[in-house]
Amino acid sequence: MTVPDIRLVPLATGGGGLPFVLGPSLGTRVARVWDGVRPLLADRHPLFGWDLPGHGVSPAATSGFTVDEIAEGVLRAVDDVGLGRFAVAGISLGGLVSLALGLRAPERIVATTMICSLPRLGTAEGWAERAASVRASGTPSLVQGSASRWFAPGFIDASPTVASPLLSDLMDVDDESYALCNEALGAADYRARVRDLAMPLTVIAGELDPVLTLAAAEETAAAARTGSFHVIAGASHLAPVEKPAEVAAILLSEVPL
Repeated sequence: MTVPDIRLVPLATGGGGLPFVLGPSLGTRVARVWDGVRPLLADRHPLFGWDLPGHGVSPAATSGFTVDEIAEGVLRAVDDVGLGRFAVAGISLGGLVSLALGLRAPERIVATTMICSLPRLGTAEGWAERAASVRASGTPSLVQGSASRWFAPGFIDASPTVASPLLSDLMDVDDESYALCNEALGAADYRARVRDLAMPLTVIAGELDPVLTLAAAEETAAAARTGSFHVIAGASHLAPVEKPAEVAAILLSEVPL
């Protein structure tokens, strides 16, 4: 296993508060998936995002890695821009990486937010099947299934200019990097470590998210020493895309200036 080359994306440089470091969902570019939330936070916090291997600005990976190694790659990228203390938030795989970051650098991270994410996502068998599928057929074959998971019924028709670019980005993701991310997810299980977080944990779930249950998300928040749980009504797996104002309000209320 190796630490992947993770690249940071400056999203907003204004605001005098603590920086936010934002993570994406598998198959998305961080700048796109956080685009609706970005202007709602930018007045108060500098914002940085990071892309997964083979996504957006991060180079493709050729060897395997763990979720913890993604987190180490993010920390290296953060160090390169000179950030000291900061808050982290991420969606799905990005949320799991945010949890790993909180465990890895408790002296630097003031708050951790997991959005549509759990400390254990899916099963090793399910992720292995998806990795095999994308190696055989490429990321364009994932578009239809991803659309049904990412968005609540009717969202694509109501907001095509928001949804369609995200699905187009998925087709541009490097196939092998996507498969390696699947395998990292299949091996990741942080359920026993949530209690070890030194900083507050916020868990945000989409009411209609088919990837996880609200009960499991609430249990994750309850397992933390200091945890809070929020449900975004009418949202599916990409809650920051569908309900940016609601997600931004939670982040602003949970993270200190």
